Amino acid sequence: SSGINAEYGKEEAHLMKNIRHSGMLHRAFSLFLFNSDNQLLMQRRSAEKITFPNLYTNTCCSHPLATIPRETDPVTGAKHAAIRRVKDELGITDIHFEDIHFMTRIIYFGASSDSTPTCTNNAAQPTWGEHELDHVLIVKKDVSFAPNPNEVSETRYISRSELSELLADSDQFPITPWFRIIANSMLAGWWDQIEQIERLGDDEIHEFSFPPK
Repeated sequence: SSGINAEYGKEEAHLMKNIRHSGMLHRAFSLFLFNSDNQLLMQRRSAEKITFPNLYTNTCCSHPLATIPRETDPVTGAKHAAIRRVKDELGITDIHFEDIHFMTRIIYFGASSDSTPTCTNNAAQPTWGEHELDHVLIVKKDVSFAPNPNEVSETRYISRSELSELLADSDQFPITPWFRIIANSMLAGWWDQIEQIERLGDDEIHEFSFPPK
């Protein structure tokens, strides 16, 4: 089940000692926003982020809150959280619930460090990490945005043909582990059929990586 078993604060849920000790898993969403030219809006996480600062990633990634009743349901809660967070991070106010397509869920682990973040089980011993049940969401809509510099240091639209180039150049485009996992496994297929995106989701939980014991 992807329901709520316990409530934890943001810091507690991201501490590697908790993830390693108990396998603590928390809910998240990853939103991919495409414009009418089928370009994906990406962001670079600000240097102020606790986990994975300065890395490029998809449009918006964050967490539903157990303290907000409409965000407690697994899928509809993720959608409501996405609406809240795209406004906070990017100043986007014209995404509505019905615009958001739920695609799937993934479980992954990622250790955050000052060097190269990794989603392998051979990570160093950083303080922070992610171990998420991540609800993947897609929107296709033209929007206006004004990034919050405390959250986002850069934005850019990329085309389908630019994806492989971005994934291959980790020096110029360091990316988050969840974006790499989704991009390498699912994103291209969805992108190629973006006009039929509402038909492509599934109810599976795809497991990719786990914290070391």
